[in-house]
Amino acid sequence: MKTSELKSKSNQELETQLSELQKELIKLNTQVATGTTLKSPGQVKKVKKSIARLMTQLQK
Repeated sequence: MKTSELKSKSNQELETQLSELQKELIKLNTQVATGTTLKSPGQVKKVKKSIARLMTQLQK
């Protein structure tokens, strides 16, 4: 997700996307905790970065 894409979205859209990403992060963390192998190991990092970008954009 690029910052230019985030700038064009409304706050409501950003909040919706943020809640979806947070739910996805919870699912990924439970998979890691239970020992299930992830499809791509870097997925957790990507989701965390996307959440950080969204939160930064919401604060502006």
